[in-house]
Amino acid sequence: MSEKGRDLDNVEFGGKFVHIPVLGRELIEGLAVQEGGHYLDATVGGGGHTRMIFQAAPNVRVTAIDRDLEAIAAAKSMLMDTIGNCGDRLKFWHGNFSQYPSSPSQFDGIIADLGVNSHQLDTPGRGFSFRHCGPLDMRMNPQDPLSAAEIINTWDEKQLADIFYTYGEERLSRRIARQIVEKRPFQTTEHLANAIANCVPSKYRYGRIHPATRVFQALRIAVNGELTALETFLETAPTWLKPRGRIGIISFHSLEDRPVKHGFRHHPLLKVLTKKPITPQPDEINQNPRARSAKLRLAERSASQHPRLKHGGFVPPFQVADQL
Repeated sequence: MSEKGRDLDNVEFGGKFVHIPVLGRELIEGLAVQEGGHYLDATVGGGGHTRMIFQAAPNVRVTAIDRDLEAIAAAKSMLMDTIGNCGDRLKFWHGNFSQYPSSPSQFDGIIADLGVNSHQLDTPGRGFSFRHCGPLDMRMNPQDPLSAAEIINTWDEKQLADIFYTYGEERLSRRIARQIVEKRPFQTTEHLANAIANCVPSKYRYGRIHPATRVFQALRIAVNGELTALETFLETAPTWLKPRGRIGIISFHSLEDRPVKHGFRHHPLLKVLTKKPITPQPDEINQNPRARSAKLRLAERSASQHPRLKHGGFVPPFQVADQL
């Protein structure tokens, strides 16, 4: 794969990839999918949101991006099974969404579902979760050079403490970093998680979340450069929208939600549609507990060159308000 990504025509998937699209109802309504529209799914995952776009209106086209070839293969397989052969109306691109070479004013809508997907979390060999014993990997694109093992086993104590605090908001970052440096090398997620648990106070060890949760989040963000990629995407993606095109982004923690909120609010081409983030309804959380922390924000590209132009139209069933 080239550094900038590549188009994909033929890719097959032989495994099991379960993907429950989070906030799907709200995202599709907010996107206002129209007949014959062209949409970008910047994080296709297992293809659940893309399927809903195809089902929302006839003759739509979707360009689907993911860093993970397994996700692209699974999405292609699922979409063929559920909506049939879409021909030229469905295109895949393998790479980081921040590097997608889009033309200006190309899409009627853009969506992004940030973070790690359930398949990656539940596959021990990918090394994303401490709940399964696997290698310290965490690469969304296994072809990328930097792994969690390299960070844990080669970065100095200050570097480790900094990423644990910055990307994991971990209060005990220095203590944990010191323990890791003393006990390394580490080869598995289980070995690392146990070392973290053993170096924190007992009240921390038996708290609401596992003591390794924030460290694993921080490692994943650092390995994949997630926040840097998101910053670039928030700057460039609005220029890919046609006038009055919509963008919807789903985030799962404050480090993602804050830049989305401010990126939408301050981008000169966008009008914010969501006064507050849209969160899952109880029925969705019951069906998919991993949806409980999800937040959806929506914005629309201005219909004219004036970035503060107000215009009417779509009124979704949830609360919306002009922010600009």
